[in-house]
Amino acid sequence: ITSIMNRVRNLKNKYRNEENITDEFNCTKISADTTDNSGTVNQIMMTRNNPEDWLCFLLKLEKKGVPQMDVSLLNRLIGRYSQAVTALPAEKYCQDESYARILVRFAELKALQDPEEARDQFHLARLNCKKFAFVHVAFAQFELSQENEKKCKQILQKAVECSAVPLELLETALRNFHLKKKQLLSDEEK
Repeated sequence: ITSIMNRVRNLKNKYRNEENITDEFNCTKISADTTDNSGTVNQIMMTRNNPEDWLCFLLKLEKKGVPQMDVSLLNRLIGRYSQAVTALPAEKYCQDESYARILVRFAELKALQDPEEARDQFHLARLNCKKFAFVHVAFAQFELSQENEKKCKQILQKAVECSAVPLELLETALRNFHLKKKQLLSDEEK
């Protein structure tokens, strides 16, 4: 145990002293290691381990390509989002918008691989972060894309009932649903 604790202490000190990792951690520079990013992940997990830092890192990683076109990037992203979800306790961060965004984006990426797993992830996001309207809208959009119109409408109505905010977002999504639009929210409305 002492040996393990010493190793952990050494790793913490190592990552605290490396400027490149600290800069990437603060979202100002691109890491020299563009494929692994384990230094940044370790830095996030060993310091504050908060949703904002994870989301910043994950969004930067997404900018390296188009997950819909690059299976390797998609798999790497799913792995990193999974790692973030595992590292962040839901009971502590259920009121945090960045945490909710991580859960939603993870589900959206899973939808590219396995719709059933994606549905489970959307359920998890909605269960843990029900106060955010965008969580419900993303789940409803997923169901609409799977041609489950009844489920889409049901999700949006339940979101209104549980007072998710902002209400205007839900009203817009419902209006677009009733107008038979394929997108519940346009880019401008998002």
